[in-house]
Amino acid sequence: MTTANPINYQDFIPSVLQRFVAASGEIGKSDLDPNLHHLLDLRASQINQCAYCVKMHNKEALDDGESQERLQRLTVWRHVEDFTPAEKAALAWTEALTNLDPKTDYSVLRADLRSHFSDGEISAITSSVAMINLWNRIQVSNH
Repeated sequence: MTTANPINYQDFIPSVLQRFVAASGEIGKSDLDPNLHHLLDLRASQINQCAYCVKMHNKEALDDGESQERLQRLTVWRHVEDFTPAEKAALAWTEALTNLDPKTDYSVLRADLRSHFSDGEISAITSSVAMINLWNRIQVSNH
């Protein structure tokens, strides 16, 4: 083994990873639409350049009935009519929480979210985005 080899986190922090899996499962029990959840996971994974996660979330979305066409245009969601206003609000929130920028006005994004989602749904969206960013960073650390 060299110092550049990937780290098998499961060998060293199995209880932490188990808690992450449990937290992911709890988020999955929320009222968040599964197809929206897939879009958010995939978009954050694209931004974070996590090839493993992009492949996995693309497959999961397709398996759950998402169209290949929408998935292919997810990176340009602002410029196409494939996504609903609610999905666009959630995607904007996902991007803002994935690419942290001190100039971002979260109150404007939150107001847009509130025009489509309840505070409970926004909590699930925010938790989902936080969780996928955590998983992306763990996976990317072993690229």
